[in-house]
Amino acid sequence: MNAKVLRSKIANRLKRKRRIRAKISGSATLPRVSVFRSNRYLSVQAIDDATATTLCALHSKATGHKANKEGAAALGEAFAAKLKEANISEIVFDRNGYQYHGVIAAFGEALRANEIKF
Repeated sequence: MNAKVLRSKIANRLKRKRRIRAKISGSATLPRVSVFRSNRYLSVQAIDDATATTLCALHSKATGHKANKEGAAALGEAFAAKLKEANISEIVFDRNGYQYHGVIAAFGEALRANEIKF
């Protein structure tokens, strides 16, 4: 891929990320769940922005999942279980500038299927 196109794609994602983050924030009762997607792995964390602490986190490398739809769904189920252990049933979903389709959508739908509301 052309380096100029790649820089443009990254810059556009970061612009979307800043725009989203200006509107949403997490708290201890309603944490923000942020998703990071690389070509190989997914990383998710529930964040309390009021105190700037991570309430719980999960990485697909630790669980042995890949960054595809099946791996995202499995990671969503595992993360939903971790959220339930922390007595969190409602979240604010931060897609981190990524479009809500494919891997990100599979993760979100897995959370919804496991009774996490957002």
